Amino acid sequence: MVSRCKVLANTVASMPQAPIIDIHAHFYPESFLKLLGEEGGSFGIRVRHDDPKGPVLEMKGGMLGPLQQAFTDLDIRIKEMKRKRVDIHALSLTRPMIYWADGALGLKLAQTMNDAMAEAHQTFSHRFLGLAILPMQEPQLALEELERASRLPGIQGVYMGTNINGRELSDPEFLPLFQRIEEMGLPVFLHPIRPLGPERLEPYNFYNLLGFPFETAVAAAHLIFSGVLDRFPRLTFCLPHVGGALPWLIGRMDRGYKIWEACREMKRKPSAYLRRFYYDTISHDPGTLIYLIRLVGAQRVMLGSDYCFEIGYNRPVEVVTRLASLSRADQGRILGANAARLLKIA
Repeated sequence: MVSRCKVLANTVASMPQAPIIDIHAHFYPESFLKLLGEEGGSFGIRVRHDDPKGPVLEMKGGMLGPLQQAFTDLDIRIKEMKRKRVDIHALSLTRPMIYWADGALGLKLAQTMNDAMAEAHQTFSHRFLGLAILPMQEPQLALEELERASRLPGIQGVYMGTNINGRELSDPEFLPLFQRIEEMGLPVFLHPIRPLGPERLEPYNFYNLLGFPFETAVAAAHLIFSGVLDRFPRLTFCLPHVGGALPWLIGRMDRGYKIWEACREMKRKPSAYLRRFYYDTISHDPGTLIYLIRLVGAQRVMLGSDYCFEIGYNRPVEVVTRLASLSRADQGRILGANAARLLKIA
């Protein structure tokens, strides 16, 4: 793994300027969609190809798509990256993830996805990295796939949902996995999935607009209050969508820590853990992003776009460069230097 990081670092170092890295860029490899279509049916997942705009995923709780070509076609993606002035995508899966499957299919899906990201890196080493997906519904299989995927070229982190079929990430069953991830020095990137109260979030796409930010806050709060972050002091978690609701509710969490003994399983008050996380820039509000930067420091924030969903940023770099109160040095940290350090390519 060390030699692979050195090779990648040399590739990045040969660029004429520091690379701009998007750490929130989704990818649906054709091989993954094919397997999903062939074996997902018995689990309630269907892949339709009758829409001229792209594949449509039908699943319990809704539909996703049509998926435009840029999700699957790397050549189109690179053209888009150039237009957006982004040098590197850290590729990741998103809905429907793989936790709905049984262990055997979950492992096959994870291997297919991880292999496809490694292949993308091998084909375009200066453009793509991968964040490995693991069959978390079977922790032992997740450990096995972690060992395998971490040796693949270009895999520089781990990607997982904010809960695993309703189980919190602080579940004791996941602790051996987090211990191994910490030993490997890999960052863990989270993405909201299966938000709370789905029946109230059906109208107006509230599952995304409201459910996702609160789901991220719930997951992060469990990691804090359960003592997981104390147990693994070198383990790094990255929160999407500027940390969701977490930064805005941290004062309320500190109050709970002060008045309720049940909220004091961890060593410090909740706000002391904010800088244990990294955050992306997806806020859709400059004031919100500036607040986060002031709260946790520019060294803890990284460029993200939610590529290439409609709700994401069309020009993510300008979201950062238009913040007049940010120094050029802090802009550089957010645009790429922080991610390069975290992903061990600098």
